[in-house]
Order: sequence, then structure tokens, then C-alpha cells
Amino acid sequence: MLLFPLILTLVYINIFSGCNPGLLRDWDFPGSDNKILFSPDADHCQHLCTQEASCLFWAFIGPDCRVDNRHYHCFLKSTSSGSPTTQNPKQGTTAGYSLKSCNPLPIYEDVDFTGADYRTLFTADYQACQKACTEDPFCQFFTFINGKFSNTNIRYKCHLKYSWSVARTPAVTALADRISGFSRELQIIPSYQTACQSTLFPNINFPGYDFEVHQAGSPELCQVLCSAHPQCTYFSFVSNEFKCYLKNNPNQMVPKDGSGITSGLPSRSCPLKNKFHFCHLTMYKGVDFPYSDIRYFSLNDAESCENACTSDPNCQFYSFVTTSRLCYLKRVITMPAPPKVTNLANVVSGFTLRNYFL
Repeated sequence: MLLFPLILTLVYINIFSGCNPGLLRDWDFPGSDNKILFSPDADHCQHLCTQEASCLFWAFIGPDCRVDNRHYHCFLKSTSSGSPTTQNPKQGTTAGYSLKSCNPLPIYEDVDFTGADYRTLFTADYQACQKACTEDPFCQFFTFINGKFSNTNIRYKCHLKYSWSVARTPAVTALADRISGFSRELQIIPSYQTACQSTLFPNINFPGYDFEVHQAGSPELCQVLCSAHPQCTYFSFVSNEFKCYLKNNPNQMVPKDGSGITSGLPSRSCPLKNKFHFCHLTMYKGVDFPYSDIRYFSLNDAESCENACTSDPNCQFYSFVTTSRLCYLKRVITMPAPPKVTNLANVVSGFTLRNYFL
């Protein structure tokens, strides 16, 4: 009589200890959603869960699902226990668990990665389109229209697409007992070279032409975000709100007086970091980066917290609480995720071959 409970116990231990790359087809983990994203398939959804700080397990609704029309939706999930609260069969749905080491994504035929275009060109085939994406430092994924597409005018057209590959803090707030910063291994630490500083204009606003707004801890970090986006021609940073306004207007740039606003140009010719130099300048005193915690523990000072973040390959940024001496390590998704995924005959979509899992 004890054999069946023992088997269940062994299965439970196997699933929840270590990396479990298995995919549970026609199965669902309902509830406990932290975030919902579009994804082309279950494998990609699993990688999104792996890069999300709080995600422990996930569920993906495939295009063949007949009981739920939220096709290509990826549900990132977690619970305090680390395991799903409920599990049940569900046709066309795949569920699984977070993992930390998985590799290349496939090509998706008759699937369109809709939106996020920043450049188009014509290529002979999808392989040449993928090569163009891989060689373009801004390109994260692509859609290629093949020679059988219904509209003859756009056959062989290659759409290069962008999504953020630098770690962006989801929120920035002013708190007197906080010190925040980034891992020194992260390619977001801004350059403090004089040549790059000269492209910042204090108390100047460039009004209008905003296409994205992000949270940033300083004008230099806002400049990094502008430099990382192919459509950003200049930016304005509002210091009392920690808001970074990315702007696109290649034709004109009209300066206006703006107290507490620093504007500037992208510094794509400047290195994003010079390892282990200017490290003290990457600490933001009185600034908190809330949310996206991986884990926390006690340490003596902010320098030790920065060292802990730098030595942890999963940590991208941190916040240190000076009153409680607690160090919070954090990360966000930097893996490419299309804004939308749809079925479309005679197109091919895929991702850059650069290794974005590291």
C-alpha cells in the first residue's frame, strides 16, 4: 500500500530539485501568474521564465489549443512554496519549470514576429536575413517574407527587429537609506570619459518626439539606453522623476531651458564600460532599484553588495539598505521577446545567432 505514495514522492523530488528541462505537454499550472508575454513556442517561454527573477514555473498556450484562444501567450509564475498550487490537464497547453542553461532557438516557419521593426532589406533567403540580423548589433530577431508570399511587391523582404538586451531597472525611487548600482560584469555601466560627457547638456530640454520612456538612475544611464536603441537620436532625463525620454527626430533638435533636465546625444562611439574603472561612480546613493529580487542577505556595506552582485552570474543590479545592512540582488529579462506572435503563411521568423543566454 505504500508503494504508490513513495513513487509520487520520488517524482516530486526529481521535478523540484536542480534543473528540469522537461516539457509537460497538454498540461497546465493554472494561477500564480507574475507576468504574461508573447512567445513563439514552449521552449522560448521556458527561457523567458529562466531570465525572469521571480519566475519558478510557466505555462504556454500553443496555436493548436482549442479550449483557450490566448494563443502564443507565455505565463510566468511563482509561489512561496516554489511549486504550482494546482496542476491539471489542458489540451494545447505546455507547462514546465525554470532552468538556467539552454541553447539555440529554432527557425519558425509560417510564423510572424509582428512589430518592433527598425530596418528592412531584401535578401535571397531566410538564412541571409538571419545572417544580417546576427551581424547587426541592434538586431534581436527577424521575419523574412519568402518567394511564395501573396503580395509580390514584398517578397524576399527581411525585417530586422529590436528588443532591449540591456538590463533596465523596472523602477527607480529616491530613498535616503539606499545605495544602488550594477554588476561590474554588466554591459550597461556608462562611460565617464570626457569625450562622452561632452554630449550631455545640463538644464536643457529637447521637447517632443518621445517614442519610449524608461526609469533610469542618472543622465549617464539614460544616455546608455539611448545608445542601445537604434531609433534614438537624442534624449532628455528628468532628474526628480528618474525618467528617461528617448526621442527620434533625425531632422532637428530644438533646445529649450529646462531646470533639472539633462539632455544629450547617444554615445555609440564610447565604450559602455571599462572593467573595474569608475566603479565608485556606478553607485547611486539615496536611490533604490525596487522589485526583481533574486535573493537577499546581510552584508557590511554597499561595496560588498556590489562585489556579491558582480560575482553572481545571475545578478544584474542591486540595492543595499544602509539601516538594516541588507543586500538585494536583482535581475530582469534581457532575452529577446517579440511584442506579438501570429500565424502567417510563407514567412519565416527567428532570432539572432549571437549568444544572448549568457
